[in-house]
Amino acid sequence: MKVLQFTIPVAHDKSVITDQVELPYHYPHLHRHKEAQLTWVQSGEGTLIAGNNMHAYTAGEIYYIGPNLPHLFKSNPEYFKSEQHRPVKALTVFFNPDGVLSSMFDLPELRPVKQFLNQHTQGFKVPVTNNDAIAAIMMQVREASGSKKLVHFLELMQGLIAVEGKPEALSTHGNLPSMAESEGIRIGNIYNYIMQNYNNAITLDDVARAACMTSESFCRYFKKHTGHTFVSFLNEVRVNEACKRLTSHKFENVSEIAFKCGFKSITNFNRVFKAVTGNSPREYLDNYLNNINSLSQTA
Repeated sequence: MKVLQFTIPVAHDKSVITDQVELPYHYPHLHRHKEAQLTWVQSGEGTLIAGNNMHAYTAGEIYYIGPNLPHLFKSNPEYFKSEQHRPVKALTVFFNPDGVLSSMFDLPELRPVKQFLNQHTQGFKVPVTNNDAIAAIMMQVREASGSKKLVHFLELMQGLIAVEGKPEALSTHGNLPSMAESEGIRIGNIYNYIMQNYNNAITLDDVARAACMTSESFCRYFKKHTGHTFVSFLNEVRVNEACKRLTSHKFENVSEIAFKCGFKSITNFNRVFKAVTGNSPREYLDNYLNNINSLSQTA
């Protein structure tokens, strides 16, 4: 494997590959590959890093990840504890729109699909209202063989371009530089270090030391390869974890969440939270509850 160029094990007699996994945790390294992928998280929770952004994910969600978009489904810490026995389960459909399928996507009837994929190279989360329909077709693609697999794959593409609204991109940085294997491993290790220590008083010197670099070299290196400063990435990790805790309904108050996510004061937490999400913690929770209520009323 080359981190930040991962090779999908492609069967030579198939142009669309499905991969059903049930493992203790998701593949733990930052990587990318020439194939686009559609991943249905059937069980498991954690953080999806896509390009330079991160998103909390949970069971039932479906994500489209464009070709060569660096990504990592980082399982929550409890999945790495052997005594927990909480395996993740996911179904992924891989396809290369510029490979053996390129001539098919050039057909006039499929130009809307090709245009849609070109517009969403930075990936997106499938709207929850479309999840059941997309998941059902993904299962059909997985179970079919021969020409029927392609028929269901075309149905899947039609399902994608029919998603409601305009999906928000998973990544906002479209031109991250390519990396050698050693650089990809180093970035992955840096991500892991920060995500494992975000709740502590972690400093720039700490993470630079973990990367075996000087603070000055680390700042330039991390910004170049991720589009983030160390502080902005750390803040996003902490706010992402705070969002998970806010919507878990397993906390006593917002101050408790702030301190458990590494913030030294509620004032700083509120300021950073709004800068990252565009809402205060209370507004974020109210919006989440309103969305849940809206979905339950339409179900």
